[in-house]
Amino acid sequence: MSRMVAPTSPPLAQHKADLPPAEDLRALADSEGRLAVRVTPGARNEGIEIADGRVQVKVRAKPEDGKATAAVCDLVAAALGVAPSRVEMLRGANSREKLLRIPLEG
Repeated sequence: MSRMVAPTSPPLAQHKADLPPAEDLRALADSEGRLAVRVTPGARNEGIEIADGRVQVKVRAKPEDGKATAAVCDLVAAALGVAPSRVEMLRGANSREKLLRIPLEG
């Protein structure tokens, strides 16, 4: 006697983050590679927007135990095409306004 097994639904697809070209992000950094960003933690979709010369980073992670900060560094690194270890937090670990150091070359 065979047993009927209910079909399983496929896992939900992750929405790919919207990322600007790396050159656009690097153009907003100063000569020492410092890039100011404003963070929206707990966002529905992840992405980086550039508007009026400001960088807005939206991450799904909640602002607890440094999860949102780590997600910001990871997302900026992905946009730049570099390893997350090459993006350094200079200021704002507990703030929505953060200052990052990014590599000026890929």
